[in-house]
Formats: sequence, C-alpha cells, structure tokens
Amino acid sequence: MHPDALAAAYLKKCRLRLRLLEVAHAEGGFSDVVREAQEVVELALKAVLRSIGVEVPKVHDVGPYLLRYQELLPHHALEDLRDIVRISKRLRKERELALYGADDFIPTEV
Repeated sequence: MHPDALAAAYLKKCRLRLRLLEVAHAEGGFSDVVREAQEVVELALKAVLRSIGVEVPKVHDVGPYLLRYQELLPHHALEDLRDIVRISKRLRKERELALYGADDFIPTEV
C-alpha cells in the first residue's frame, strides 16, 4: 500500500467521528449515530481505495468501486468484501432518512 496524506486524513476523520458516535449514542441521538457511522464507513473505504491507487469518487457508497478494484486489495480484505459492500450500501440509504427524515419519519423521534 502506498502512503497517502489524504488517506491518512480520512482515517484521522474516522477516529474523530467514532468519538462523536459515542457522544451521540450516550445522548440518545440515534439518527446522528446512523449519520456519523455512515461517514466513518465511507471515509474508511475511501482511504482503502486511495491506498491502492484508486481515485476516490465523490459518492457516499463506494462499495461498487471496491468490487471493481478487488484484485488490488490485500488478500485478507477479500474475506469480508461482500459484507463490507452490503453495509456501505445500506448505510448510504439509511443516512438520508437519518439526516432529512420524511413526513412519516422524524429522525429525532425514532
């Protein structure tokens, strides 16, 4: 893997958001937990992509890119790749409701 300053910055942001998750959870801000968790996953996966030399797309779910470039991933990362891709897709969908809500879904009440 190539050292990359932006990948390192993404991981630094992940560590901060993990701490924010603890605070949001303790305060009962579960929709904020979903939102921050999605960002942790997104940033971590973008760091992985950058570390293998793939330009990071400006999308929230990079799972399809992980599948496209799986031959560049370390062997140990392939064991859980399908689960990682599934989780990334699910969180991307859930982040929208967690942030914006809907007429029948108030994020601060669920």
